[in-house]
This record gives sequence, structure tokens and C-alpha cells, in this order.
Amino acid sequence: MFQANAQAPYRHGIGATVGSMQAFSYKTFPADHFAIQLDLGTKYNYSIIAGYGSTLWTTELATSFMYEGHFVKGLYGFVGGGVSLGFSWHPSVTYYNSTSPEMQTRNIMGKSGAHGIIGLEYKFGIPLALQIDFRPGYRFQFNHEVTINHTFDWGLVNLGVRYTFQ
Repeated sequence: MFQANAQAPYRHGIGATVGSMQAFSYKTFPADHFAIQLDLGTKYNYSIIAGYGSTLWTTELATSFMYEGHFVKGLYGFVGGGVSLGFSWHPSVTYYNSTSPEMQTRNIMGKSGAHGIIGLEYKFGIPLALQIDFRPGYRFQFNHEVTINHTFDWGLVNLGVRYTFQ
């Protein structure tokens, strides 16, 4: 599937990711075929809470560890996984608190997660790389009462663009 004798397409890359996650992105190759990618940004998700649909925003740092191999000139494929940490909020969800009968707005919750990553990257002859990826994962949310909400986290298609350098 991948050619084992190819070197990393570049040493460092910095740019942005858009799609299911809007983030600043940094990718580095500490060794041939091994890449580490850091994305710091926000995600928008649709979430089901207590049978009602709501929007869920997260701000997180996602770290991905990937094996990257060469297909043809300039085109690379990668697969791996990673973890994320941050916070999330439901801007318009209300709920009944067990200790008080009035409705309350659900505020900021902590967020952690694990995800897979698979995709393609194209390195141009100039210091520019484009990446497209899919990041399915699992999300855990917790609040000050240590209530844990966990759900599948669809990290749909993302497009990354990076300036590359040594």
C-alpha cells in the first residue's frame, strides 16, 4: 500500500484546518513515516440530550499520531489516532437540576476524547501541502457535578492547508 523507502514530505508545516473543525494546525515529522499533528480550534456538533437535539460547540486541542506513507509523486496517505482535551458548551439547552425544580441553562463542560484519523496529503513542489482527512472519535463531557456524558464524536471531513519548511 505505502512505499517503505520514501522520506517524510517535509519536516514542519503550519496552517489551518477547516471543515468539522476550524483550527490552527501544526504538523511535524520527528521520523520518516511518523507524523504528529496538533490542531487548536473549535468544532460544531449536533448533539442529542434527553431526547432533544441541540448544538454543541467545543474548543479543544487535538493531538494526532500518524503513520504516513508515499503513494505517488507528491501524494501521501496516512492513518493513526489521537486524543483531545478542551471544553464544550450547549448555548441554548436547558434542563431540570435534581436539587432545584427550576430550569437552568447548561453551561461550560470539560471535554476529553479519543479519535482515529485517516486521510490523504498532497505536497506541492513549492512549500505548500493540502490535506483531507476523516476523524471519527468518542467524546466524554463532564461538569462541576462530575456528570459524564459520552457519545460518538463525528469528525467529518476536514481540509487542511499548510506552509511547509525544514
